[in-house]
Amino acid sequence: MLPTSALTTPDPPPQRQHHDPQNVRDRVAYGFVKFLRFFADTFFARRYGHRAVVLETIAGVPGIVGGALQHLRALRRMESDHGWIRVLLDEAENERMHLMTFIEIAQPSRIERLLILVVQGAFYNFFFLLYLLSPGTAHRLVGYLEEEAVYSYTEYLAGVAQGTYPDVPAPAIAIEYWKLAADARLREVIIAVRADEAKHRDVNHQFADQLAHADSAQA
Repeated sequence: MLPTSALTTPDPPPQRQHHDPQNVRDRVAYGFVKFLRFFADTFFARRYGHRAVVLETIAGVPGIVGGALQHLRALRRMESDHGWIRVLLDEAENERMHLMTFIEIAQPSRIERLLILVVQGAFYNFFFLLYLLSPGTAHRLVGYLEEEAVYSYTEYLAGVAQGTYPDVPAPAIAIEYWKLAADARLREVIIAVRADEAKHRDVNHQFADQLAHADSAQA
């Protein structure tokens, strides 16, 4: 398991950081995420606010699933979880706050609300089964999802800087949650959300590495 220090490192730089697939499971996870990226690009195009609303409802799934299954595992084995449960549950809560923030910025349409119901239900069941079968693959998949999230929020931030998207005032919920200045704008919100996603990216890739090393040691 990861030491606590590995989970509390400073925010990584904003540029895209990529974990090169090392084996078949990594390549499958990466290919699946690329498929999801194609779907998101096709459906939402450059409507990043609406994209964030829908995708954050899905992003909150892995942490709650992983946390629950790690909790049950720790109970069955009557051993420490080494901090994994709290990290995963905090990740799920953090993604939920992203959603609550972007709902204030981009109200989802009826079709987007329907899409949320369908996609979240399908993804929950898929991820639950994947985590049961291969936790390492599940964490690697989340790491790749977060890579794409960092990339998307970087594009969103560039659009705000260029005037493509209005730099509206930050919602009150975002100001309170991230302790932003009272006059903070959308730009500051995106920077805070992107930093969160970068943390999730690094932690999930580290979890996947830890599980891969454990599997190798047992082989």
